[in-house]
Formats: sequence, C-alpha cells, structure tokens
Amino acid sequence: MHKNEIIKIYGTEYKEMTKTLLAKANLAAQIPSPGIRIGIKPNLVSPTPADYGATTHPEVVAGIIEYLQEHGFDRIVVLEGAWVGDKTSEAFEYCGYRALEEQYGVELWDTQTDSFHEKDCAGMKLHICDMVDQIDFLINVPVLKGHCQTKITCALKNSKGLIPNSEKRRFHTMGLHKPIAHLGAGIHQDFIVTDHICGDLDFEEGGNPVVRNCVMAARNPVLMDAYVCRLLHYSVSDVPYVGMAQQLGVGSADLDSAQIITIGEEREEEITARKRVLAVEYAVEEVDSCSACYASLIPALDRLRTEGLLEKLEEKIAIGQGYRKKSGRLGVGLCTAGFDVCVRGCPPTEEQVYRELKQYILRNKTEKERERR
Repeated sequence: MHKNEIIKIYGTEYKEMTKTLLAKANLAAQIPSPGIRIGIKPNLVSPTPADYGATTHPEVVAGIIEYLQEHGFDRIVVLEGAWVGDKTSEAFEYCGYRALEEQYGVELWDTQTDSFHEKDCAGMKLHICDMVDQIDFLINVPVLKGHCQTKITCALKNSKGLIPNSEKRRFHTMGLHKPIAHLGAGIHQDFIVTDHICGDLDFEEGGNPVVRNCVMAARNPVLMDAYVCRLLHYSVSDVPYVGMAQQLGVGSADLDSAQIITIGEEREEEITARKRVLAVEYAVEEVDSCSACYASLIPALDRLRTEGLLEKLEEKIAIGQGYRKKSGRLGVGLCTAGFDVCVRGCPPTEEQVYRELKQYILRNKTEKERERR
C-alpha cells in the first residue's frame, strides 16, 4: 500500500470487512518482523458503546487482531487512555475490550496509569506516555467523527490517548491545534484503520450516530484527516492542525494526488453534519477549556436551543482553564468556581449542565416577570 492511498470497504460484517481491508493493503508485508510488539490504539474516549457514535467498534479491532495472528504476529497490545473525567479501565470493560483480551490473549495497556517522559516533537517539548516507547509498530484505529472544538477528529487527534491527563489539559491551554500537529511528529503512526461505521458528526462523545458502515485504511494520518475534512464538507484550512502537521513533515494532505480505492460496492459519500456546535457557540465565552467539559456544555445548550430557552439567556457562559481564580456572572466547570453562578464538576455531566442552566434561565425569567408586575 502506498502513502497516497486510502482504501475503503462497506458492509455490516465489521470484523470480516476489516480483515479483507488489511489483506488488500497487504499490512503483513509492512511489518518488519513477526517478533516485534504491535500496538493497536483505538478511540475509547469514554465508556460508551460503539453504536453511540464515539468509540471504536471492538469488531474492527477483532479483525485486526485475527489478521495479525493469522500472519504469525502474536505480540499484540491494545493501548489507550480515556479523556479527562472518565476511566480507561471502565471503557475497556464497557466497550467490549475485556472480551477481546480474553478471546485473543492480547494485553490491554491503560496509559492513564502510566509514567511519562518529555520528548522533543519537532521543536515542541511534549509529555508522552512511556508505553509508547515499548511499541515497535503502531496501528491507529480512530473513529471518524465531529469535534466541538476542532470540527473533526480522526487519525492525528487520536494520539492524544497516548499522553498523560495533565498533558491533555495543557494541550487546551496551547490552543489544541499546534500541539496536536507536533504530537503527530512525536508519535509515528505506522498504519491507520479508520472506523467510519457510525460516528457522531457533531460531538466527539457521541449520541447522534450517522450510519455509514465503512472501514478505511491508510498509511498517512495527514491524508486521512484531510479526506475526513472533505467528507464533512470542511476545507483543510478549517482544521488548522492538519496543515500544520503537513508542514512538520508528518504526512501529505494532497488529496489531488491521492488514490481512493473502494473494495466491492462503490457508494456515494454524501454526509451532512448538523453542525449543531455553530448554532449554540455564540452563547459561550471559552478560554482553554478541556474537551470533556466543553463537550458537556455544547449538547446541553443544543437541548436548550431546541426548547426555545437558549435565546432567553442574556449573558454568555464562561468555560475553561483561563477563568481559574476569576470572577464573573455565569460559568460551567470547576475552573469557574469563583463565579456568582457555577455549574460545578470536572467535568460536569451534560445532564447536570442542562438541568442547572435550565433552572437558571427559568428562574431569571420568573424574576423578570415579577418585576414587570
């Protein structure tokens, strides 16, 4: 398989589809020797089922494991770290990965429990989990989905699961895009298998899956992410870390020179994200917020919008690490604990944010009606 190729397959037998895809890509020929340790990095952002649109289908990973074992590769580990606010151990269990461990004898490595080291990633020093250095060949298995802060998330951003929680928080203070691009230079992805089965095209935590029943493969994470931009009707410039990663030499985003190969039935990729983030983000003043906290706020605001309540909110909602030790009127997350009204939590849940903001809006509405009388 060449680095300018993306191979796709459609269907509903996800494990067998994945094995067919890897055979077409001739993955075994790209792995230096049978004795090396192969790491499989899924997206287990939270303990939610794959059909919810946020996490990597275990059947896809099962297909990768079976293919590798059938070709004589038996030193296989699955490594991941859930986002801040959730536990990887729970995600392994709930998302079906404990069952894979038992069935195939692979190891599960939780990077949230790992030590870490500093690494120069193309001029930016980042903290990387030590487990990464124990992997000889990395297979990245992201979910194609939307993201409330970066618009898309796929191959490049999925590497965030290989850094400690403290570094995940720091990424947000650096604006996300630049450190994601440099992380791509610091952690080499040898092969990418993208779960494009039913990702949520608006929110990375899922909840509104869009069924496409597709699995894709590539060797170039930048090209894969550029293709995701095209599928979701964004330009590469709309997702700055893609272009930044190309400039750092992580890979090429040149879709004009790419070959998109479909195994079997060809299907039109007509995908339309609702882009609900754009409909509500006007109500937010965000400074360096963590993804988990922001991801609780935006869906909650979308629910309030559909109920006709968001338009009644007169002040903007502050969120993010930039509000620590500051005061204000209304905030979400523990970083805004000094505000007059704060939805507490690190992160708070979507339901909590929705409920408390709704109470706040209705209470203010009632008080204004009393004043008019």
